[in-house]
Amino acid sequence: MKPIFSESTSATPAGAKATDQRLWNREYVKVMVCNFLLFFAFYLLTPLLPIYLDEQFNADKDILGLVLSGYVAATLIIRPFSGFVVDTFNRKTVLVVCFFFFFILFAGYVGAGTLLMFAIVRTLHGIPFGATTVANSTVALDVLPSSRRNEGIGYYGLSNNLAMAVAPSAGICIYHATGNFMLLFWISLLLAMAGFFCSTTVKLPKVKKNPGHPALSLDHFFLTRGWLLAVNIMFFGLCWGVMSNYVAIYGQQELGITDGTGLFFMLLSAGLMTSRLFGVKSLRKGKMTRNAAVGVLLSLAGYGLFAFVVHPWSYYISALLIGLGNGQMYPAFLTMFVKVARHDQRGTANSSILISWDLGMGLGILLGGVVAESCGFLTAFHIVAYMQGAGALLFILFTRGFFRRRQLSDN
Repeated sequence: MKPIFSESTSATPAGAKATDQRLWNREYVKVMVCNFLLFFAFYLLTPLLPIYLDEQFNADKDILGLVLSGYVAATLIIRPFSGFVVDTFNRKTVLVVCFFFFFILFAGYVGAGTLLMFAIVRTLHGIPFGATTVANSTVALDVLPSSRRNEGIGYYGLSNNLAMAVAPSAGICIYHATGNFMLLFWISLLLAMAGFFCSTTVKLPKVKKNPGHPALSLDHFFLTRGWLLAVNIMFFGLCWGVMSNYVAIYGQQELGITDGTGLFFMLLSAGLMTSRLFGVKSLRKGKMTRNAAVGVLLSLAGYGLFAFVVHPWSYYISALLIGLGNGQMYPAFLTMFVKVARHDQRGTANSSILISWDLGMGLGILLGGVVAESCGFLTAFHIVAYMQGAGALLFILFTRGFFRRRQLSDN
């Protein structure tokens, strides 16, 4: 096993000047394109897979949930190991290998002739998806100049926000125009292949060995220094999980909105992207805790409006507020994770926030379903508003101070 590497903050890609402090350097743009293609290829299919499984295999609703949730479980399992691998081995190699398997598994959807085969392919796809998201975001940190890293983290998320906003609508339009699922599978495969080839062209900074830390330890699978940050982000992931999965059926049952979910998610995405664009200036100045506090309070206003004012106008305004809040909060939390990690733990920092968010989302999906079944969706969203409030209090009273005490000054 190769020793763990630590990137020097002054390192630059081959051929670049040592004094180059540009945010939008060539390698960062490549990584952004890779991230956009990764998420676009994946989410082009996401809203249509239930329809495909129903039409192609006549799958029951409970089987649909089981098949489609397989990739989530695989992603959660692989992410702690992804952080360790990214921090231990050559990051360019890890990224390219993970991206290759991500793209090639799209061919499995084309060839899956039975429901069991499709379920296996979908579950397996979660492994390279989870690993590639960790590897690509870590590489993004490596190619950014240290003076622009906070700002770059804020912009980086725009690439997947844009993909997640556009891809589902594009997939639905293509399906309605052609009715051909195989065409969609091939389009996703080609987009992922383009992302793979783009990843092979990324040039990373030179690295130096850092033999002072053990190759195998708990903090290379999960960032233990950031444990309270992880607990806090789980609260917000739980709220997002309930909202994103049950908003359509809630709107239909409580408000009679049958075709407005697309507008809800458009406003949500607009809020996310707008907030990230305006939040990067504060991140560049090191105002992580300020951005996070503003974000969690804006989200609290959105979830509160959604839950306690049952009206179409509040339904749509809450989407914008939640988007604005999460667009401020998530990049700030990611920056805080990175700031409490050593240079050789950037991959672990990335995987840790993703693990915490995904675990919160999973708990939210389960909690939302159980509560909605027994008490109704309105009660479920009341609980979400309270959970967001608890997360906001936890951050303001405890997590801010926790981060300031543990922040490392040299990263």
